[in-house]
Amino acid sequence: MRVLLISANTETINMPVLPLGMAFVARSAEDSGHVVSQINLMMAPEAEETLVQGIRLFQPDIIGISVRNIDDQVSLQPRFLLDPVKPIVGICRQHSAAKIVLGGAGYSIFPQSALSYLDADMGIQGEGESAFVELLRRMEEGSDISDIPGLHYPEFGIANPPAAHRRIDGDTFPDSGQLIPAVEPAKDGIIWLPFQTRRGCPLDCSYCSTPTIEGRITRKRAIRPVVDALRRYASAGWHHIFFVDNTFNMPESYARQLCSEMALSGLKIAWRAIVYPWKMDEELAVKMAESGCVEVSLGFESGAESILGRMKKRYRTDDIRRSSDLLKKAGIRRMGFLLLGSPGETRETVMESLEFADSLELDMVKVTIGPRIYPETDLARQARGSGNIAPDDDLLYPRFYIEKGMEDWIRSTLDVWMRDRSNWIH
Repeated sequence: MRVLLISANTETINMPVLPLGMAFVARSAEDSGHVVSQINLMMAPEAEETLVQGIRLFQPDIIGISVRNIDDQVSLQPRFLLDPVKPIVGICRQHSAAKIVLGGAGYSIFPQSALSYLDADMGIQGEGESAFVELLRRMEEGSDISDIPGLHYPEFGIANPPAAHRRIDGDTFPDSGQLIPAVEPAKDGIIWLPFQTRRGCPLDCSYCSTPTIEGRITRKRAIRPVVDALRRYASAGWHHIFFVDNTFNMPESYARQLCSEMALSGLKIAWRAIVYPWKMDEELAVKMAESGCVEVSLGFESGAESILGRMKKRYRTDDIRRSSDLLKKAGIRRMGFLLLGSPGETRETVMESLEFADSLELDMVKVTIGPRIYPETDLARQARGSGNIAPDDDLLYPRFYIEKGMEDWIRSTLDVWMRDRSNWIH
């Protein structure tokens, strides 16, 4: 089949993002004998013209649209990012009779409501490498599609839960030059290539959507193929890697082995990652630095013990400080994240968090006011119980939890706090 894949994301948020998930799906479809073309609308100054031309020239049998972001996660005047996707679906319908299939991280959180809002034909919730290719095979054969994992097809009443495959090594890393449409560099002139070695997260933080997207079981790629893929990317000119694993340092044994192999391989890369501030030891921090780590995102979210407990975090403030100090000693830049206003937040806990984050002497601190409420999370259940959201709200349109009576005080306090702290942003 002729498969046109479209990355609908035009939002940079922190930095331009390469459509890694779509590239994996494209590679799987090509390996299965299908002809694939990709359009990255991030790089299309005239998106409609680019899309129309791509459809007319390629004449697809099926169109896949990757939906990465639902909104910008900013509680003050949030931007609903499905609105720009809706005309993309309309253009596809106008210029092609091909079925339109949605996928991507954002779509996977809201498989039914996003499908209805965008008026596409079908959607694949969760991992698409196997499910989408199976859909292509059965559509080509004209066989039954009703039991495909993750498939949502309202016309036939199909709404299947996704399958999280125990092994992810079968999904071949895409070739960076051919299968990942390029984006412009960030403000510092660097393009960070997203790279994933693990999927799934068992930690179950109260507000997090990762278990919905990737499942609750951590699945790891074999180390050797990972390092081989990094070597190929480096040879192709990609020298800055962003490990998008939800928690790079867990499991610790896997992280140590990966860093050791990367260092031994002589890879000339710089990399950044997301670190969970728990079970970080000096050996791992040193290995990270030796293998090229230059920066980590340290998402500790709060400096108040009571709030960390409510968020279902495994760590406490002593763990955060120890992790931060070890990373600093290893020469790795640290970007900390605070999330203010969540259940149980008070003026006292806010000040605890601000003062605690300040004491860490981080290279940068990003502050978010109000966690985004996602379906199937403890936060959603708490928000419904407290009346912050209606019982029937599907949460597709962004809703945020901010303790009642706290928002104005948090915003004004933060404005004053940040006046003489140039490394703090929100």
